[in-house]
Amino acid sequence: MRLFSKVALAVSALIALSGTAKAEFPERPITVIVPWAAGGGTDAVARIFASGFEQEIGQPVNIVNRPGGNGVAGHTAIMTATPDGYTLGVASPEIAFYKALGTAKMTTADFDLFSRLAILPAGVTVIASSPYKSLGELLDAIKERPAGSLSASGSGTGGSWHVAIGGLLKASGIDANRVKWVPSQGGAPALQDVMSGGITMFTGSPVEAQGLLEAGKVRTLAMMTDTRVQPFPNVPTTKEANVDWQYANWFAFVGPNGLPKTVRDKLYAAAERAQARPEVQEMMKKRGITPVWDKPGEASAYAAQFAKGGIAVLTDLGLTRE
Repeated sequence: MRLFSKVALAVSALIALSGTAKAEFPERPITVIVPWAAGGGTDAVARIFASGFEQEIGQPVNIVNRPGGNGVAGHTAIMTATPDGYTLGVASPEIAFYKALGTAKMTTADFDLFSRLAILPAGVTVIASSPYKSLGELLDAIKERPAGSLSASGSGTGGSWHVAIGGLLKASGIDANRVKWVPSQGGAPALQDVMSGGITMFTGSPVEAQGLLEAGKVRTLAMMTDTRVQPFPNVPTTKEANVDWQYANWFAFVGPNGLPKTVRDKLYAAAERAQARPEVQEMMKKRGITPVWDKPGEASAYAAQFAKGGIAVLTDLGLTRE
């Protein structure tokens, strides 16, 4: 009987171990790091996406905000996470610029980019009482008035919205530095400066100015797109102003490099289904966010091309350190 009991215990242990070894990913909650503070654009995209992702992956998805260092702290936490699929993130376009700016030793290639989740096109927004009624009028004033007479803001120096105005000026045949850039901590403080008359224009997404736009306190002269976008059907595009420049912030679902193929495949499939859920699409579109999903490999190719164009503008602005 003792021998039988020992054999039975051994068999039970082997079965238990076998069950543990065959346990499928994921077995516990997943953390998604947002490198920016709660309430911002990246945070909004991440939380909307996570609401569908946890339904599809079958585990709770916890959003953890890790702001600091113009996004360096949070992006570094994603990049250096253990590649087991339990720590992922939502990255912003700054990862394309950090190395060129000398801010951090990371590039888009240091992340496993599953897909972009959303894009937010840039625009040119001025106070409602501004004398400039169109992008053409504003560009003429920039050319005619002394360099630095007009100013813009929306992000830190070398940030995405700084690239937006620099590229717009370059595409218009104007020196990229002719408009004075005033660094800010984001869209909200930049828009406050527009309202107070402290700066001429906000070059971030009109989505961030939607409340002020609806109240008639500001006016968006143009969207940096080639076609008009919702929810701003009456706002003309840069293409309509004969300026060949399009620019949008993007937010990508990413992980550290080195994820096991089986884990990565499961994450990608669940994320793709999550992004396609009607409620996820609807919540993004209601906020003026354009949802996106890339086929395998497309996000990395897009990010590499985006980095090339953005770094060229940063070089024109005299900000690169490479």
